[in-house]
Amino acid sequence: MSFSAGAPFKAELIEMQGPWRDVDQVERAIFQWVTWYNEERLHSALDYVPPAEYEHDWWRQQEATPQSA
Repeated sequence: MSFSAGAPFKAELIEMQGPWRDVDQVERAIFQWVTWYNEERLHSALDYVPPAEYEHDWWRQQEATPQSA
């Protein structure tokens, strides 16, 4: 079974939170969902750390690790 970010988006936002009054309401909801999905949700593949925190920690580790020439 394949997975894409579109599947949870459709199920969690579009189908579960509708019906929608207007396009502006949908746009605001999409922005909030994408922000949550990319920055706040706990991701099992990242040891249940939010993606933004995982990336921040990764960059901090890269800066602390001496690079050989």
